[in-house]
Amino acid sequence: MGLKTFQIEAIARLNAAMEPQGRRDIILKSPTGSGKTIILTHFMAEYMRGHAKTAFVWLTPGEGNLEEQSKAKMDIYCHGASTKLLQDVMTGGFAAGDAVFINWQKLNRDSNNALKEGERTNFIEWIEKARSGGLAFKVVIDESHHSFTEKTDAVVKWFKTDKIIRASATPDSNPSAILIDIPEEDVIAAGLIKKVIHINPGFPMQIELDEDRDRTCYLLEKAMQKRSELVQAFRELGSGVNPLVLVQLPNNSDALLETVEKWFATEKIDVERGTFAVWLAKRKENVEGLADNEGKQIAVVIKQAVATGWDCPRAHILVKLRENMDERFEIQTIGRIRRMPEARHYGNDLLDGCYLYTFDERFTAGVIGSISDVDVGVKKIFIKAEHKAFSLVKEQRTSVADTRDSEQALHAVADWFRKKYKLGKSLEENCVRLETVGYKFDDRIVGNTFSGDAATLDELKSANRKMNQVEIGVPVNTHRHGREFHHCIGEIGAANALPYDDMRMILHRVFGTKPLDGAKCLRLEARMMYAFVINNMKRLRDDIAEAMSAEFKFTTGGNKVVEKEFHIPHEYLCAYSVTARNQGESQKNVYEGYPLSAMTAKTRSSGEAKFEKWCERMDGVEWVYRNGDKGDEYFSIVYEDNSGHQRLFYPDYILRMNGEIWIVEVKGGWTASGSSENIDEFAAKKAAALAAYCKRHGLHGGFVCYDESGDELLISENGYSDDIKADCWHELTVT
Repeated sequence: MGLKTFQIEAIARLNAAMEPQGRRDIILKSPTGSGKTIILTHFMAEYMRGHAKTAFVWLTPGEGNLEEQSKAKMDIYCHGASTKLLQDVMTGGFAAGDAVFINWQKLNRDSNNALKEGERTNFIEWIEKARSGGLAFKVVIDESHHSFTEKTDAVVKWFKTDKIIRASATPDSNPSAILIDIPEEDVIAAGLIKKVIHINPGFPMQIELDEDRDRTCYLLEKAMQKRSELVQAFRELGSGVNPLVLVQLPNNSDALLETVEKWFATEKIDVERGTFAVWLAKRKENVEGLADNEGKQIAVVIKQAVATGWDCPRAHILVKLRENMDERFEIQTIGRIRRMPEARHYGNDLLDGCYLYTFDERFTAGVIGSISDVDVGVKKIFIKAEHKAFSLVKEQRTSVADTRDSEQALHAVADWFRKKYKLGKSLEENCVRLETVGYKFDDRIVGNTFSGDAATLDELKSANRKMNQVEIGVPVNTHRHGREFHHCIGEIGAANALPYDDMRMILHRVFGTKPLDGAKCLRLEARMMYAFVINNMKRLRDDIAEAMSAEFKFTTGGNKVVEKEFHIPHEYLCAYSVTARNQGESQKNVYEGYPLSAMTAKTRSSGEAKFEKWCERMDGVEWVYRNGDKGDEYFSIVYEDNSGHQRLFYPDYILRMNGEIWIVEVKGGWTASGSSENIDEFAAKKAAALAAYCKRHGLHGGFVCYDESGDELLISENGYSDDIKADCWHELTVT
């Protein structure tokens, strides 16, 4: 296969980046379908011809035998190359000119397929023997965005390499690395990937579905109509390519899988006929020959995440199905339909494009979330050895039954809605008031999506601004939409620490037909109630959360607290500013390689940025750790909300200052005019809980805020007040 111009240029840039005095880390950002493996294998072969005492180690992640696929490709692309797998090294070691392909998880996981302790020692001995013989290792990390852990980092360190090449379509950014970025436009121009991504082509501005034709059927019908057009176009060209439809299911969607299989079966497309395939983690059917351009399969079902290394150039259409609004797209999935099946454009707009069908109103946001912001980079870093042993006592909620009184929560919600939206005894007027502030009242399930085209993935960042908006309306069917209705109730309840049964009772008694002692806000019959909850799920979730933190008389349940040992997590996914002038590393942070520009990233508030800079420059501060904001692995303190329910508070920072441990929470401070920017209604309760915790454990702590008028950081070690003049506030200093 002849190399494309952009591939030749990428190989030249990789060679240039290998200069001995240059930077260690090299990033190859290569769009899906650009021939990343071709580029790297040709580069490796070319480099080793000029550097005799060199061996490359190519590390791959996960399942799917990606290391074997990559080795096989190098054997094809680079005739006579000395390629090996892990088992070859275990028997014969490393030699000059080797390209060794290894699944890194086989080296460091605890399973039957992993190396036993003695074998791991033997593997490291082979490395040391090669190095003592003058062999220099260079490391390639393929799909570097995928599952790179502290253990994987330890594997890389075994080779003591001076060059690491990280390759991915969506790599983590690293300002200290040399970036070799292959533009999508170059790959498109070379004919390797499709020219345009067509999103919901031909959709009308408004879609009304009936009870016998739901959203899934509509999308599958549209996809298969487009496939028929593609089949005809390929036949007219005399090509045998059989275009494939990918149907992507959300996770935990067995019922939806059954619906899809039944729909295709009515079209005489099924596993028995060899025309339908299933590619799931625990179920693979009719997948042999799936990647062949003339493969018999017409459609294949996949889940949210496609197997790493999955390559099927004839995939032309992606149907993304969802059961709720929170499923998100991944660039890696979209990339599966972008390859050209014969590595060339046909001069036919129909065949030179790929097609995406979805009713998801958030798909563009999902793509944006998968593409790093132009100003924000992300990289994984690991803890310094001296901080691994540090521990504190963290608090967690009791595992016994929740003591929240459901009746008390019910009246708190009703009371809040009536006060917030000025609701009265007239249920009709209440409906108008809620509709005025954005609540939807309809006898249909109403959603939105987009229709339009994008040439590159970057264009999808602004797709929702320049594409046509499409409204979808489906008549409520209490049987068919029952699962979605119950899912929404569960989501609202989970967000507010309320059991499903309690949340359902509250919604029905506040907004439905069940009585509420004269404090009812609406009286919706069953079908309208289903539509109200589904259409307003996010609004209800957020409003009820606010209701739970509002002033309300309650009695506490005397909950106990569970104490556990906390250790600083050994790895951290760090966001930082790639445009900041200073790209140096923190000396005080507990993580090795923590970038100073993390202090000014968009993920930091101005107060947090100033506090981290303060820690960095103060001699008395020995080290600092930035805590996570949720999750069992992070440090937490328990406090109670106004209904007596236990909540978790995750203070922002733990630091050691002048030999003593401090726990610090940073809140929104004050503007130049003295206005408070704090938006946390629980700040006072958290401050009290922090002070009590520190007193119990003999530690120090407080709330820190930035005062814009005085350009200084203030700390309160005893409580919290939005009033800057309150006695609790004083200047933050090292004592």
